[in-house]
Amino acid sequence: MKRPLFLAPQTYRQRRLRDAARILPVLAMFLLILPMLWGDDASDIRQTSSDGIYLFVVWLLMIASAALLARRLSSEPDSADAAKPKDQA
Repeated sequence: MKRPLFLAPQTYRQRRLRDAARILPVLAMFLLILPMLWGDDASDIRQTSSDGIYLFVVWLLMIASAALLARRLSSEPDSADAAKPKDQA
């Protein structure tokens, strides 16, 4: 028996949201390490105020992104959970 070529749109969307939730910590780590690469070779003095603002903004955006992803993941029913009867779940 052949499997369908394409997934249902809801299942596909749920999988992509899970993928985004998995990649978010990796993206956050990259963005938090990025200011270390901005160093100027000519001087050892760096602007800690601009780095601090950058880190705070990245931190705030990561919290907002994680909250949005968590809300969207919890609002969409999982296809495997939706197929189960309520008394067996």
